[in-house]
Amino acid sequence: MSRGSEPLIGVSTYLEATARWGVWDMPAALLPAAYPRLVQAAGGLAAMLPPDDPAAAGSVVARLDGLVVAGGPDVEPERYGAERSPRTGPPAPERDTWELALIRAALASGTPLLGICRGMQLLNVALGGTLVQHLDGHIGPDGAVGVFGEHAVKPVPGTLYAGIVPEAAPVPTYHHQAVDRLGEGLVPSAYAEDGTVEAVERPGEAWVLGVQWHPEMGTDVRVMSALVGAAAG
Repeated sequence: MSRGSEPLIGVSTYLEATARWGVWDMPAALLPAAYPRLVQAAGGLAAMLPPDDPAAAGSVVARLDGLVVAGGPDVEPERYGAERSPRTGPPAPERDTWELALIRAALASGTPLLGICRGMQLLNVALGGTLVQHLDGHIGPDGAVGVFGEHAVKPVPGTLYAGIVPEAAPVPTYHHQAVDRLGEGLVPSAYAEDGTVEAVERPGEAWVLGVQWHPEMGTDVRVMSALVGAAAG
């Protein structure tokens, strides 16, 4: 384990061609501060993991106690054998390649893994699943851009997620893609009222969970605390 009793949790990041802060306007690897703050609130140490050579993923994951694959742009449809829909966003090939390598390294090593929104979708793709490229009603109020919405998700009894959050609970949400065909070994562990799969997990000894919503934008730390607890173990 890393320093003291605080597990080291790696969080994947964006890679932007340009970002602005202070007097600077240049390429940047960045991450909304809500992610590391949630890791810290749950008792972990947060480390940012910008896109890198996928061959390094195994050695990176070996240094971590847990991994979070963060939200972000749409996964390239070519990654799951689909033609691009006009409503699918611009590709982020560096992130796709790097994060798929991280996920596969974590699965191979048994490192506790949490996928958030895009991270859940990539987990599904990494295991051979497919995605719905567009659905309505899961972003902000009245379809507002850049505004998080909220809806309830209901756990599936007997799952890992239900053991963490046993009740139907409102969650912060902002996405327009979702899991379609489940990847190998994954099972659904929560649903939205409209039947959208809102959480997936991989039963077994390793701790593997994906959630469609954005826990970093809420006040409920239970999901991240469960990851940090698994990482500490």
